[in-house]
Amino acid sequence: MHNPGTTTPERFPARHRFAAGAQYIGGRLTQGTSGREQAVVDPATGREVYVYELASTADVDAAVAAARAAFPGWAGATPGERSDALHRLAAVLAGRAEEFARAESLQCGKPLKLTREFDVPGTIDNTAFFAGAARQLQGQSAGEYSGDHTSYVRREPIGVVGSVAPWNYPLQMAAWKILPAIAAGNTIVLKPAEITPLTSLLFAEAVTEAGIPDGVVNIVTGTGREAGEHLVGHPDVAMISFTGSTPVGRRVAEIATATVKRLHLELGGKAPFVVFDDADLDAAVHGAVAGALINTGQDCTAATRAYVQRPLHDEFVARTATLMETVRLGDPFAAGTDLGPLVSRLQRDRVAGFVDRARAYARVVTGGEAPGGDLADGAFYRPTLVADAPQDSEIVQSEIFGPVLVVLPFDSDDEGIALANDTPYGLAASAWSRDVYRANRATREIKAGCVWVNDHIPIISEMPHGGYRASGFGKDMSAYSFEEYTQIKHVMFDNTAVARKDWHRTVFGDR
Repeated sequence: MHNPGTTTPERFPARHRFAAGAQYIGGRLTQGTSGREQAVVDPATGREVYVYELASTADVDAAVAAARAAFPGWAGATPGERSDALHRLAAVLAGRAEEFARAESLQCGKPLKLTREFDVPGTIDNTAFFAGAARQLQGQSAGEYSGDHTSYVRREPIGVVGSVAPWNYPLQMAAWKILPAIAAGNTIVLKPAEITPLTSLLFAEAVTEAGIPDGVVNIVTGTGREAGEHLVGHPDVAMISFTGSTPVGRRVAEIATATVKRLHLELGGKAPFVVFDDADLDAAVHGAVAGALINTGQDCTAATRAYVQRPLHDEFVARTATLMETVRLGDPFAAGTDLGPLVSRLQRDRVAGFVDRARAYARVVTGGEAPGGDLADGAFYRPTLVADAPQDSEIVQSEIFGPVLVVLPFDSDDEGIALANDTPYGLAASAWSRDVYRANRATREIKAGCVWVNDHIPIISEMPHGGYRASGFGKDMSAYSFEEYTQIKHVMFDNTAVARKDWHRTVFGDR
């Protein structure tokens, strides 16, 4: 369905808010120095809403230097002091929630109901969670494991963290990178995607407003090839955290490992949605449409491959297509809009290419086109359902990152689970069944970092997010994220006060 809505002349005043520039270094906005301009484009209208100068390698150096200078003081703060600062940050974010929601909708094309009810509240909740988690950075309790010594484990911050975040969830990804890093006592330089920097800059401003010292959080907005690669290879950066595609992740790993940095990668996904023949079909259909179309399908955990046991397959396809056709495309700022555009026309054309190539070997049940009329100037694409595709086809195996769901049948439970695992990825999956034993088997045997049962997509701050295999390694969110952002140090005290210890004879002298 189509919902043209009403276009608001000033959705978010990006030009005014960031007139000082799109870099945030040492507690203030500043201009980039690359000599090259970049536009932020409203994907719903195709209009430029902000133009700024990209970061150069010199800007990256300045940001890293600011983070390095801030590290000793921030690392030396008590857990309680860091916790208090993050509680203040959560309050600042809550007070500016509408501003964040509008900025995110403007740069990404997300409907306001998504940014108001998902992106922004989730970010505030993450902040509140890490405010509490900052007080729980504990090592193993002391013990006399050798008999003659007392051992304990310290968790210590690593240093300057360099993070690279994607364009699909700019606010949430900035928070997922920044919050565990600074809660653990690190400082950070974040490079957001150059087409969606607005909410990362707002977040950094909020950090300063909350009283967190200058230089703890820095933003450099530049290209991946220049600013990103320079950040990843910087000798004063101790750790790299990257979220993005698997091919780019491989390049990040090559650069980071050359300087022996800690590395955290959250990469692509191709999430299976496995519907067994005893599933609640109505729940599965609604879950598939919501799970496939959230954020216009630009979600690495989105439902992309629905495997439906043969007795339910045909009805699932028919009902899913019917429900998809009720989804209202339109202006992200208009009431009643369900689905906004993709992030850019380039991304829309990429998605369309997958679907158009699939027509040679599969059936496009519904969608498969860009709408015309009032939406023709935006990067819109209709919700699309594809059936009858071979398991080894491009549309089944490759990450599309758009509002496209492919449905395939399976016969036995063994086959369904095998098909679910038959891609290089392993980020997320779901299993749909009323049988607890069947569902439990699926959660054990599907190789993914998250497996939902009778739902798909919900995330919570207390639980980790991260993948298997080509989907990367390491965890965002939850206390498990501190495994990424802390050093583990063993401290061992001699308890004997004996100068000549028995073990010395293995090096010199006799017993």
